[in-house]
Amino acid sequence: MKGERVAQLELLLRSHPEGLRRAEIARRLGVHRSTISRYVEDLSKHIDIYEDNNLIKIKESDDNSPMELSIYESLAFNMSAEALASSVSLQNPHLASGLRKIAMNMRTYAPKISDNIFILADTIEKKIEESMVESPSYNKTLEVLIDCWVSGRIAKITTSTPDNEEIEIAPYSIGFSEDQNGRKPMTVTGRLRHTKDIITLNIESILSVQMLNETYTIPDNLKPFTKKEKDDSYDAIDMIPLVLKVKEKSALNSFSSLVHEKPEITTGENGETICSMKVENSIELQLRLVQCGTSVEILEPASFRDKFVSRLKKIIDLY
Repeated sequence: MKGERVAQLELLLRSHPEGLRRAEIARRLGVHRSTISRYVEDLSKHIDIYEDNNLIKIKESDDNSPMELSIYESLAFNMSAEALASSVSLQNPHLASGLRKIAMNMRTYAPKISDNIFILADTIEKKIEESMVESPSYNKTLEVLIDCWVSGRIAKITTSTPDNEEIEIAPYSIGFSEDQNGRKPMTVTGRLRHTKDIITLNIESILSVQMLNETYTIPDNLKPFTKKEKDDSYDAIDMIPLVLKVKEKSALNSFSSLVHEKPEITTGENGETICSMKVENSIELQLRLVQCGTSVEILEPASFRDKFVSRLKKIIDLY
């Protein structure tokens, strides 16, 4: 999860060269502001970051020399791009522009492969011109969905159903799925908001999409290419019925972005405040529980409490 957040931070900063404030970064990543400093520190080990007038920015590099691929890497990339271009129904203009940049870098050391990639980019652009007549909003829709996925924001989607149904999903992955006709359309897979239902939508069937301000987190075992644990009843989904004993009610604000239904507040037998809520089960939840310190105590689920205690003990053992 931490590595993913650092990667998301880099993408955010590169897409906002003017810089972003820590509060805005925290909101877009769906994390507490106090964790941003750690992410910035980790990212600064790989790229040059600085802060100017409370804005975090990536320093422009004077070294514009391209990263050189080997001949074998170049050929493998060319074959992969060619397979992709020939198997999908609608093309992405970013693929064509990206291929041209890579082909330009290859000209000095792999001219034959470079020429092939230039031809492939031309072919893709021709397909794009043809597909724009069929689906003029496809690429814009794809770009907004990618922005939602990268920044961890909920997407509000209008589908091409008879009643133009509107749904809100938390995008977990964007990729290709083969349909019953052997086509491989681009799809988005995610959790239907306020539920634990996972759905997959053909992006071609989406009429419009809007990025909302609400954030979400992707459970570790629901990320692409991640094997799900059969024996873990809670980790196999992304919501758990969390019950807390609350000593300071202000601590509940820490869970606002992870909760999708109004929490139920009751009074226990001894007069203590009990909070019951369905909350996203993620590393972010555990971080926020740690930040609350002694302000809250986990009562249920017992399995989640035991795992949380076990992880805390492992951390304590390090010191």
